[in-house]
Amino acid sequence: MTVTDVVSAFFLLTGALSCLLGALGLLRLPDLPARLQAATKPQTLGLLLILLGTAVRLEFENAATLILVIIFQLVTAPVISQIVARSAYRTGTLDRGALVVDELAERMGRGETPEDRK
Repeated sequence: MTVTDVVSAFFLLTGALSCLLGALGLLRLPDLPARLQAATKPQTLGLLLILLGTAVRLEFENAATLILVIIFQLVTAPVISQIVARSAYRTGTLDRGALVVDELAERMGRGETPEDRK
């Protein structure tokens, strides 16, 4: 067993564990913001680690493609999460009473803050 095998196995197992914990969080967490957190951060980290573990085993020419996938994932995951959260906010499926700070209400012209609802 070489050092490359150990490093690759570590990245693959840690990435798989991160994806598993993110999936469990997606099922167990109570509200949309928490579920978005579980769907983006651990899943992105898990994919990143799995791709790095795979890239360690490949030649550089093939691993360069995986690096492009990592960059694309790091750029798109936060944007998609933001779009889903804003859509939930605008359609009213997000519980605005649970928000500590509601900056989007001011931008949308609603002007109502969580302190006003108390």
